[in-house]
Amino acid sequence: MERIKSFSVDHRQLKKGIYVSRTDGDILTLDVRMTEPNNEPAMDPKAAHTIEHIGATWLRNSEIARHVIYWGPMGCMTGFYLIVRDLDFEAAIPYVKEALSVVRDWEGPIPGAAPEECGNYTYMDLPKAESRSLHYYRDPLSYAEKNVMWI
Repeated sequence: MERIKSFSVDHRQLKKGIYVSRTDGDILTLDVRMTEPNNEPAMDPKAAHTIEHIGATWLRNSEIARHVIYWGPMGCMTGFYLIVRDLDFEAAIPYVKEALSVVRDWEGPIPGAAPEECGNYTYMDLPKAESRSLHYYRDPLSYAEKNVMWI
């Protein structure tokens, strides 16, 4: 099998930040790197699940809702993918930042955390999700137009 392009990116070089992962016509995939791979601890899966629920709910209720295709964690637990249609990189960045600040400041029940709404509804950890989102903001958020990793 051919090696996929994302495995050709040297993950030792990645820092926290927002990158263009790939473009497919009008579809843009963003790599929202929450930690430095292989250098900082990965996210706790329960925290990632919580960030997924809150972030997806907020994004799908935001001004860019009609553009959002997917928001979910990477299998390596070092970040999230945001897949959007008809939205460019610069326009998406403020919404990614706001989604993570919403998680950081969340109070109340976690959206979709009921047995009829989620296949693993008890697999959540709000304090760790808030902490991980805060960790994202402790250092200046880095991104640049030239941070295109693979296309």
